Amino acid sequence: MSAKSQHNNILLAIAGFVGVVIIVAIIGFLVLDRDPDIIQGQVEVSEYRVSSKVPGRILELRVKEGDFVKVGDTLAILDAPEVRAKMEQAQSAQSAAAAMELKAQNGARKEQIQGAFSVLQQAKAGFEIAEKSYNRVQRLYDEGVMSAQKRDEAYANYKAMEAQMKAAQSQYDMAVNGARMEDKLAAAAQVGRAKGAVNEVNSYIHETVQIAQMEGEVSDIYPKVGELVGTGSPIMSISLMQDMWGTFNVREDQLNGMQVGTEFTAFVPAFNKDVKMKVYYLKDQGSYAVWKATKANGQYDLKTFEVKARPVEKLEGLRPGMSLIIKK
Repeated sequence: MSAKSQHNNILLAIAGFVGVVIIVAIIGFLVLDRDPDIIQGQVEVSEYRVSSKVPGRILELRVKEGDFVKVGDTLAILDAPEVRAKMEQAQSAQSAAAAMELKAQNGARKEQIQGAFSVLQQAKAGFEIAEKSYNRVQRLYDEGVMSAQKRDEAYANYKAMEAQMKAAQSQYDMAVNGARMEDKLAAAAQVGRAKGAVNEVNSYIHETVQIAQMEGEVSDIYPKVGELVGTGSPIMSISLMQDMWGTFNVREDQLNGMQVGTEFTAFVPAFNKDVKMKVYYLKDQGSYAVWKATKANGQYDLKTFEVKARPVEKLEGLRPGMSLIIKK
């Protein structure tokens, strides 16, 4: 065999091998399915935190993590001795204000009224004597047997006793009528202010007993019994199990018509089931950290959107944190 024939045989063998590789690659590309794009999300749940308006020490925890609570259930009891002390102060102030109002409404005591009446009678008696004396002196003056000096002195005494009687009458009337209207209104306002202070402290006392505002599951408890908690410090978190949704981070080229109001199917690995979900929230995340750069190959940047969707029908056992898979 010549060298030229051997060379041709080698080239044919190489070409055949390359052809077989190409054919196998084409067949594999056409026959084998490509992995689908997978979008993974997770189940989220609404929560609210239980906290107190007043600082105190945790005296008792009536629930534990995982318990399901209903509206009105007692969750925790706090000890706040400062609030009790303020209640005693507020109640004392209310009692004092009520006594002042009663005094203003009732007026003077009977003894004071009787004393003012006696002074008035004494002033009237003095006035009557002064009046008779003046009239007698005036007649004598008119007859010419009394000097003008004596007449003027009797007249001055008469007027002085008249003024004294009017002053006694005013004191007596004031004792009978009691306090002025302005004083009564001021006393009533003080009572209202004291009642408001008592109501305010009562609201603080109610804060020492924390009750559930909505039904749900106790997801976290933060302090231990005996620990101090400050104003507004969270005591526990309640998960509202009736308000669950799924959240996904979806690149915009994978949205594929997904918009608010549309429905899609998600796979729940925990139950090996599909669940139909409806989109209610769609918003770009607005951060360059979630962009996919494609300009290097002449295309464009792809942003990531946050998609939230709720199950169309309730799936028993669905829990926060479970995975949700969307296959595109």
